[in-house]
Amino acid sequence: MQPETYYHVYNHANGSENLFRSDENYRYFLRQWVKYIEPIAGTYSYCLMPNHFHALVRVYDENKVLQFIHTKQPTLQGFETLEGFSNTISRQFSHLFNSYTQAYNKMYNRRGSLFIPNFKRIEITSNDYLTKVIHYLSVRKAGIHHNPIHHRFGKQYDDWPHSSYNPLISNQPTRLQRQEVIEWFGSTEAFKSFHQQNIIYPDQIKLESSTKTPNPPRV
Repeated sequence: MQPETYYHVYNHANGSENLFRSDENYRYFLRQWVKYIEPIAGTYSYCLMPNHFHALVRVYDENKVLQFIHTKQPTLQGFETLEGFSNTISRQFSHLFNSYTQAYNKMYNRRGSLFIPNFKRIEITSNDYLTKVIHYLSVRKAGIHHNPIHHRFGKQYDDWPHSSYNPLISNQPTRLQRQEVIEWFGSTEAFKSFHQQNIIYPDQIKLESSTKTPNPPRV
């Protein structure tokens, strides 16, 4: 994962397991997300489902990530290679998954891994791609906010409490990059209207292999 780059990040539980069995599980996962991911990436959108999750993030620049790493490794002068930077970001996600798994295992008296190894991340390469990721995920045919409807956990986007849809359309304090998200769509009402559209993408559109020239929203 590269600095100042947007990614669609997702992962799934092992086999037929669930990641979340109770509301407290969802809340705890978000608390751990704040602890491990917020210091190295901004979060723009997310959806937590019983056995998987999706998130749209933008990795911070090297200096900001280095400031955080200095709290744990004061002698680190910088990242010698982009691979070293990428490994640092990936480790933060590993810490998230491991810490959540340990607490989950203790709560439910289980053992072993909970998440599928090697979480998935897809680079966002254009504004068009970005809005499609928010509404619609290519292969799964379900967007970050469309996901609960696709999986029949609700008929409206605001029916599902474990996504960023409601925080993004509210005026309540949030850790999400809400202002930027709303600016991408033009207004809160435009954001809502976009999500009411029944957007059907041709099968040949593959968001993962988008070849459009990168043109990410300004930060």
